[in-house]
Amino acid sequence: MQQQLDIWIRAIVRWFGYVPNRDLSGWILLIIALLLGLAVDFVVTQLIRFVSRRRPYQTLVLLKSHVRWSFWVFMPSLFFLLATNIQSERFLRRHPVADKAAEVLFLIAATWLIVTLLKVSELLLIREYDTTKDVNLSQRKFVTQVRFVRRTIAIGVMIIGASLLLIAFQGSRKVGLSVLTSAGVVSVVIGFAAQKTLANLLAGIQIAFNQQIRLDDAVVVEKEWGRIEEINLTSVIVRIWDRRRLILPITYFVETPFENWTRSDASITGAVLLYLDYNTPVDKIREKARELAENDPLWTGDVFAVQVTDTQPTCIVVRILVSAQDAPSAFDLRCHMRENLIAFLRDEYPQSLPQTRLMLAEELKPKENEV
Repeated sequence: MQQQLDIWIRAIVRWFGYVPNRDLSGWILLIIALLLGLAVDFVVTQLIRFVSRRRPYQTLVLLKSHVRWSFWVFMPSLFFLLATNIQSERFLRRHPVADKAAEVLFLIAATWLIVTLLKVSELLLIREYDTTKDVNLSQRKFVTQVRFVRRTIAIGVMIIGASLLLIAFQGSRKVGLSVLTSAGVVSVVIGFAAQKTLANLLAGIQIAFNQQIRLDDAVVVEKEWGRIEEINLTSVIVRIWDRRRLILPITYFVETPFENWTRSDASITGAVLLYLDYNTPVDKIREKARELAENDPLWTGDVFAVQVTDTQPTCIVVRILVSAQDAPSAFDLRCHMRENLIAFLRDEYPQSLPQTRLMLAEELKPKENEV
């Protein structure tokens, strides 16, 4: 029984290309290599935890949350590759299956690690930038460019990694070389099939550097007001005011007119329209509106006006203009002004509210004694 088991083990090991020698077997070397990789992972992880307990560096926190698993895969794959490339026949007999497995595992792990490191680099660059405030225009511009560049580089790394994987196999080597050199029938077919994708990519490059939009810009698209939540390579996600998400191709912001309320300045002028009776004392409304604006912290003091902008058969149109630092503040300021002015007119000048007048026909007839 023991002899039969030994024959099976030798057959399995021989199939993988590792033939036991009297000094050190190949499969033992492989196990040692994997264990060394895991040991390096363990030591580095414990070192990061020790340093983080002493002083929580943000860099270490980001590495732990984003790079942890890719690093745990990368180190054993690196030691595995080194073990399969040992030239000495005394320790390891090289085998095509082992070599290819080592190359594939290392390429996948290295690509994964580089992509995660790019993400960490992006987060480190933008960690001190606040994109939630409309006034931080230059910061939102920088964050938009950094994210676009990171995604572009990540896609390039993944394409190179996939190409190297194809080159590693004899049957797909030509395809991999064609992808790397952008030549051949495959690249031509991909070019025709991905015309819209390439157009979106070029539009994304234009937006990243010309800055038609930035992250958290207040925009009006498709008759909806919202904010730019995410700018991808091929699409833009707009967070509408009621928390819906509007997903648009990135070419939309190059080819279609839209409103950007925070393009160069976040401040905005809000308008309040009141439809009032002809008996309305406009001067009193102007005084009250000035008082309300001066007592409201949302008013910036740049713009204020009260004007009769139109007359209609049954009423006049009074427009109040006030300025605010951003669109949400302008909306709240308009609501405050509207509510308080209506309450003021209702209590002090109720005759100013819209009225409908009816005059009986008998009142229009001339009296008999009048000649």
